[in-house]
Amino acid sequence: MTERPAGRSTAPLPVLVLATHNKGKLRELRELLRGQVPGLDVDTQVVDAGAVGAPDVVETGVTFAENSLLKARAVAQATGLVAIADDSGLSVDVLGGAPGIFSARWAGRHGDDAANLQLLLAQLADVPDEYRGAAFVCAAALAVPGTSPEDGHEVVEYGQLEGTLLREPRGAGGFGYDPVLQPTGLDRSCAELSPEEKNAISHRGQAFRALLPAIVEALAGR
Repeated sequence: MTERPAGRSTAPLPVLVLATHNKGKLRELRELLRGQVPGLDVDTQVVDAGAVGAPDVVETGVTFAENSLLKARAVAQATGLVAIADDSGLSVDVLGGAPGIFSARWAGRHGDDAANLQLLLAQLADVPDEYRGAAFVCAAALAVPGTSPEDGHEVVEYGQLEGTLLREPRGAGGFGYDPVLQPTGLDRSCAELSPEEKNAISHRGQAFRALLPAIVEALAGR
């Protein structure tokens, strides 16, 4: 792994940046990677965009995959670090897949979880329980700095967590729409699961686990 020059702090330099300012996503990634890459200190070497001054990236894509690649490419180029990014959201059956890529700004202002939940539940107020199917969907992308799409150093993987939308939020954990999605086969919302339980089944966990071999390969020798 990369180390600082002699005479300076021996703390290892970051080697992997997650293209987000969302601390919840960073915690999930660190736990997923813990113990998976020999010599990698996930608490200091896996960082978010803010820790390395990476720019915010405008999500101009029309799919989860396009947006995740846009973010990973931009951050890899700006920092010189291996970068990963995800784009994820809630797909509601009776809304034809919406909110989809607009999940984080469904109520108009990006990242206002409470307003997004309130609007979604109001829109579905008259929908019977048997038609409240939904799924969290995630596309996770990896980009290696100094490469182009043609070099084969970009990878995208996917994950999906199916469930049913509750009529009111439950639980204090997680973030986003976690309090209103009850995964299939469980009697709790995503926000009522422990971090370990959530990571084991989540759409983001699935996508990042599928991406793990590519991450390990990209970090080898860095």
